Amino acid sequence: MGKKPFTIALSGKGGTGKTTVSSLLIRSFIAMGETPVLAVDADPNANLHEALGVIVRETMGSMREEAFTRTIPPGMNRHDYVRYRFRQALVESDGFDLIAMGRPEGSGCYCFANDLLSECMGELERDYHFIVIDTEAGMEHIARGTIGKPDLLLIVSDPGARGLRTIARIREIATQLGLEEKKIQVVFNRFRGGIAPVDIGAERPIAVIPEDAAIERADISATPVSLVPAESPARAAVRELAEKILVLAKNR
Repeated sequence: MGKKPFTIALSGKGGTGKTTVSSLLIRSFIAMGETPVLAVDADPNANLHEALGVIVRETMGSMREEAFTRTIPPGMNRHDYVRYRFRQALVESDGFDLIAMGRPEGSGCYCFANDLLSECMGELERDYHFIVIDTEAGMEHIARGTIGKPDLLLIVSDPGARGLRTIARIREIATQLGLEEKKIQVVFNRFRGGIAPVDIGAERPIAVIPEDAAIERADISATPVSLVPAESPARAAVRELAEKILVLAKNR
């Protein structure tokens, strides 16, 4: 597949299950031997680490603040210090690494920090087969250029009218930011067999993930949703999605 990783960003309105789909996608790539995978939690309100069963002790947001407020060790400039701390904040696990962006607090020149974040991400990219990014619905990180332009944008929606209207809004933002139409795909999640009467265009979704009692049980018991049984309907559907993405990655 070459040295450059294939980047997948997942977007959608809150509550549609972006984080669950992201975590299941990461587990699918690992099961297929496409390791290592870089997981990026770019939604301050998401809990990708919990879905994957790892612990995040600090985020990029807190590191940005630190770069402007903390005394940098002798012999280091702020640029080198943030790169060093970025490596420290990276959570390493079996088959994947995770970095959480968090939310910056306070004031300061975030142009500097965002440029550093982009550079750090660029350095890490060389090590990974796939990068899976759980993003905010507003596409903020893509707009800033922090995570670059993804090779594939998956808009995750439930079949409800509000979710379907969000598809059109996100697609419009993405195309304005320069993403090609063919790189924007829809994923229906928690599907029960009916879709609201809202026009989302003529294209078929790249994946339809059924509602799954195993996912709900994992949510209730606060266990990692990505570790539901392999035969569960949602995990099987995401495995099929991962296989389609693997073909796209090989043919890009």
